[in-house]
Amino acid sequence: MSGSPAAEGASTHGVPPNGGVSANGSAADAGPVDAVPVDVVSVEGVSTDVVPVEGVSAGAVSTDAGSRGLRPYALRCDHRTTPLGIDEAAPLLGWRLASGHRGDDPTAYRVRVAERPEDLDEGGRPRWDTGRVEDPDAIGVVYAGPALTARTRYHWRLSVWPAGPAAPAEATSWFETAFTGTPDWRASWIAHDPGPLPVMDAPTEGAHALDDHGLAPCPLLRRAFTAPAPSRARLYVSARGLYEIRLGGVRVGDAELAPGWTDYTRRVQYQTYDVTALLRDGENVLAATLADGWWSGFVGFEPRRAGAHYGAFPQLLAELHLTGADGRTTVIATDAAWRTATGAVRHADLLMGECHDLRLAADGWELPGFDDSGWSPAVVTDADHGLLVAGVDEPVRAMAELPARTVTRTGEALHVVDFGQNLAGRVRLSVGALPSGARVTVRHAEALDEAGRPYTANLRTAAATDVLIGDGREHTVFEPGFTYHGFRYAEISGLPALRPRDIVAVALHSDTPWAGAFDCSDPEINRLHACVEWGQRSNFVSVPTDCPQRDERLGWLADAQVFLPTAARNADVAAFFTKWLRDVEDARTPDGGFTNVAPRLTGVADEGAPGWGDAGVVIPWHLYRTYGDPRFLSRALPAMRSWIELIRRHNPDLVWRRKVGPHFADWLAPGTPTPRAVVATAYFAHSTRLTAHAAEALGEWDTARTHHRLADDIRTVFTDRFVIFDGQSLSIEGDTQTGYLLALAFGLLPEDRVPAAARRLAELVESAGPALLTGFLGVALAAPVLDACGRADLAHALLRRTETPSWLFPLRHGATTIWERWDGWTPQTGFRAPSMNSFNHYALGSIGEWLHRGVAGLDQHPDSTGYRRLRVRPRPGALTHAHSRYESARGTAEARWERRGATLSLWVRVPPGADAEVHVPTEEPGSVRESGGDPAARGHIAPLRTEPGHAVYRVASGTYHFTATAPGPAPAATGPRVAEAPATAPVTAPAQLTRVGPSEEGTP
Repeated sequence: MSGSPAAEGASTHGVPPNGGVSANGSAADAGPVDAVPVDVVSVEGVSTDVVPVEGVSAGAVSTDAGSRGLRPYALRCDHRTTPLGIDEAAPLLGWRLASGHRGDDPTAYRVRVAERPEDLDEGGRPRWDTGRVEDPDAIGVVYAGPALTARTRYHWRLSVWPAGPAAPAEATSWFETAFTGTPDWRASWIAHDPGPLPVMDAPTEGAHALDDHGLAPCPLLRRAFTAPAPSRARLYVSARGLYEIRLGGVRVGDAELAPGWTDYTRRVQYQTYDVTALLRDGENVLAATLADGWWSGFVGFEPRRAGAHYGAFPQLLAELHLTGADGRTTVIATDAAWRTATGAVRHADLLMGECHDLRLAADGWELPGFDDSGWSPAVVTDADHGLLVAGVDEPVRAMAELPARTVTRTGEALHVVDFGQNLAGRVRLSVGALPSGARVTVRHAEALDEAGRPYTANLRTAAATDVLIGDGREHTVFEPGFTYHGFRYAEISGLPALRPRDIVAVALHSDTPWAGAFDCSDPEINRLHACVEWGQRSNFVSVPTDCPQRDERLGWLADAQVFLPTAARNADVAAFFTKWLRDVEDARTPDGGFTNVAPRLTGVADEGAPGWGDAGVVIPWHLYRTYGDPRFLSRALPAMRSWIELIRRHNPDLVWRRKVGPHFADWLAPGTPTPRAVVATAYFAHSTRLTAHAAEALGEWDTARTHHRLADDIRTVFTDRFVIFDGQSLSIEGDTQTGYLLALAFGLLPEDRVPAAARRLAELVESAGPALLTGFLGVALAAPVLDACGRADLAHALLRRTETPSWLFPLRHGATTIWERWDGWTPQTGFRAPSMNSFNHYALGSIGEWLHRGVAGLDQHPDSTGYRRLRVRPRPGALTHAHSRYESARGTAEARWERRGATLSLWVRVPPGADAEVHVPTEEPGSVRESGGDPAARGHIAPLRTEPGHAVYRVASGTYHFTATAPGPAPAATGPRVAEAPATAPVTAPAQLTRVGPSEEGTP
């Protein structure tokens, strides 16, 4: 590229690394199939209408281009819909496109930005106007107008021109800025003043004494003020800890566990809320409850530093800006005028749980007229605003509710509730009259033991227990607000009766709009995909965690990098990972290394291990390829280069043996361990090559050449040190599946040795069952590599295996999420070691990507970025149908195939501005038809070639229906087969759930 594509005003296209984008938005890519008239084809099986994905407003789309013509939708600012409160000086304004016509591709775009909506019209005075930009590949443009003003709403309009004389189609959206610098802030950080320490009496409740885990009660902070109802009101709020804030007794926003987890010594996020409708003439009250959260609560597993990693007690910072009709603004800020006390929440912790004692509730404290004369003044801790940043991702929200599947009475006033789904969240419990001092306890667990009681040994030190203490009131709804648990089961003690309608599970996760859907003819594979989805939901909670239940819940880098390709097919994770990559950057070590977890935490080795630290390279590259946003690379490239130089400096012979941190190798692999030097050196080569590609994409040619040369040298060393080849057979040191997978996936072998390596990999897989003997690093590569080596049959055999190790074994034994271990529980051994045995751990769920790109066949071409060029190549195996739908950076992409008798049908959908290489599975190329006719005679379709088992075509944007003579039965994988075993535990149907979050999940 000429210059940096992240420069202000540059279009973002999703071009391949060897393509280019100039600063004015012209593209070096050749563009889609065009130069033929646009036609309208209605294809049965693929919808020609687009419904924007949940939570994405398309804006006002004009009908100038025709109701089925080219139209923009899903306008976004920095990968979010109408973000309220950004501090990015040059945000990316992006869009997707839809059309009911074939070949209806954009030719040009125009973006206008203005403070007043009327200035977007012709003759208006916009703040910035790109003018008409001839760029058929653009899916976004970086703002390059005058500096944005703080705390201002900006409206923007996109115009997109189709080919020919048609008028442009338009859509409008908005974004709003927050603070643009620390001098703008007036608020101080405030906290509860505990006053004199309370006297202490000896416990009298014996075994029933409440364990507060050394945690303090949650502070209440309030500020009453009088003001006329404003024409506009914005609340800017953050906490060191967690906050929930109310105005006039009404909860502000729907964010949970806000402001989210960061390394608070480097960065503290704040949120912006429009509270105009909550203000009234006269007295108003701002009221906040604080909790320890990640700031001062329990986090991680280090017994010598179990909590208080960043501070000792929670603190609040808030500013309420009230703008009247005359344009004057009044600011109500946190200061010493606020009043504080404690109330019903006696402790709240992410790991330990939450306790509400209604006897201590300060009823009405959040409303006007409450007498707070007995409360203490707030303590001002400091006025440091230097670390404050606006949140860049959507917050954690309550995204779904699951009713009780069963309620089982297991003892006197003791019940076990099964929600039918392992999840991350909390329960909401309706309780009748509870005598004063009576206690209801809720314990959470992923599994039950042999006696039918909650199995909690694998939670380690996490108590995961919520407590309600009554005060005699007739009815209470108990729902914790400052904790979350990983659970399928809840044990309720203290209630003589419990009805299913009295309790519901509330699923919490970061609001990443769901973007993908998959299904096929095998119900168990569909359940596997559901397990993968729920694992993602459960572990995307402010950061991508490893597990949601035990005393860990950390942002492990390797787990995230192996699962990202699957995660990005399930949901739009661009904003989520934008935030987390800042955590990764903040966690870097002084010598330039990446760590093992982010945010960084005491008790976890800082020095990044192979495959773990490499996530700092792998993740930005994959995000760039998925979303076509080069800023993922421009922000990360300096750190990527430092990482490679750190490894090279300490390993001059290019075999990575030093500076390897805890070197987890191929974590939790059940087979022979892969030699650590093989794993490390393979990742060294891979990260170096990706760094070279990143530099190419950004036009940094010297850096690219340097790193390509180094990657070539590491590749040579890898082959010389670890590979033995006699001209026929090949072996890699250790002779493990993962060793061959790494070498083949990362391109570490000369071309003449690849077939021998592929044969040996297949032999190892077949001789094991066929089965996988890989851990976290190898599992994500298995199906794609076998497929690329021509052994999709083996990939299918692994997918449908039902004995351990396999994906279906846990499902046969009741799993509803992916397990940490292949054999976390077996009928022969029971539960594995509780010290490392999560039943909700997404790493092994990285097979999810291949379900989309392999089984259903929906992928992007290896040289494509931002889904500019699709590749549709189904691998049917023994299935009779499969379907993948994906809301890509350009628009909706879809592939669905079905085999009926001797005919295979393939439906394809390509978004405007993209094209596709379609591989129609058949052994008789002459049998291929498209919409009933000869493909060669159809517009927008060009025959490319025939391959063994496929006829290949290039198609323009639009929808297509291919038919052909179905290929013969899938070739059987050699080696011993595993019979379908009957389930030894009941297999439950998917849990019922009610969506409650603003991004109602589901694909269009």
